[in-house]
Amino acid sequence: MPTPSETTPNEPVIKCQSVYKIFGENADKMLRAANGNVDAAKFQEAGCVVGVNDASFEVYKGEMLVVMGLSGSGKSTLLRCISRLTETTAGNIHIDGQDLLAMNNKQLIELRRNKMGMVFQSFALLPHKTVLENIAFPLQIKGISTRDAMKRAMEMVELVSLDGRQNYFPRQLSGGQQQRVGIARSLAVEPDIWFLDEPFSALDPLIRKEMQDEFLRLQGVLNKTILFVTHDFAEALRLADRIAIMKDGVIEQIDTPANIVLNPATEYVSKFTEEVPREKVLKIKSVMDPITDETDFSDLTISGDAIIETVAEAVLAQTKPVRVMDKDNNIIGSVHCDKMIHILFGKDDDAQAGA
Repeated sequence: MPTPSETTPNEPVIKCQSVYKIFGENADKMLRAANGNVDAAKFQEAGCVVGVNDASFEVYKGEMLVVMGLSGSGKSTLLRCISRLTETTAGNIHIDGQDLLAMNNKQLIELRRNKMGMVFQSFALLPHKTVLENIAFPLQIKGISTRDAMKRAMEMVELVSLDGRQNYFPRQLSGGQQQRVGIARSLAVEPDIWFLDEPFSALDPLIRKEMQDEFLRLQGVLNKTILFVTHDFAEALRLADRIAIMKDGVIEQIDTPANIVLNPATEYVSKFTEEVPREKVLKIKSVMDPITDETDFSDLTISGDAIIETVAEAVLAQTKPVRVMDKDNNIIGSVHCDKMIHILFGKDDDAQAGA
């Protein structure tokens, strides 16, 4: 069994193959009889509930996969299967090449303590402990000395911008501050993999936006491998490298935010994208045109990572195609004012033309 150090950069950190989770006394028997072709309605008639239905995907180092869907879609169940808080009915799950489902309790505890960080909707802070003590607690459980645990906890306090509040008790903090403590506590053990289940859903919209900003900042610094569960499509678009949209336990589509918006694979996915203001969520590189030798460029250049809305006015002011650059200042494509007009004001088919 390979260890994390033996895996190659191209190997997935998380690999799921035909994962099923079906609740009910006859789940195993019915799944065998169905030969993998699970009809959620028929299973429900037989007294079973299909939580996850034939989920297969991979997550790579430093990637943030956001799993989203409405209530009952199976998104949280899938996360619990991958963290093995819930036992799967069938399938294979590998973490850094190690067979998660073959691990005994001791191996599983070791994996969770040293490799996995988890943040849930409920903050689950210990009310009688200060911010610093709450963050240090999992380190002390690992056997780290109080002095070293407190030092590491203080580093996490600074990381999530709670300086000056380290000696507060949870009741003295706002909801957003409590959530920051939960995030800091999960990061204190330096996990390679981070599981977050609706971490911001209990917060009001303004604090939620601030926490998303903070989360993106942390990911920019830490580059964790993340599985993030949400029911909020706007949140998924804002945070994700890729999005998996679930319905009735099935992953309807897994793709980049741009492809989810521009090319929804099913009618169900299309419903999520109907009201999305594309210019607010898509990057220029997702709609740019290829360059040709004959292209006569404007003097303006824009970043491929720029959100369309932020550069639209500048592009519309140009009569020639605008060069699109990568982070190393190489030309990777172009965008013309006509394309920008289609994206901002045209029909769906027009917006997709040339994308």
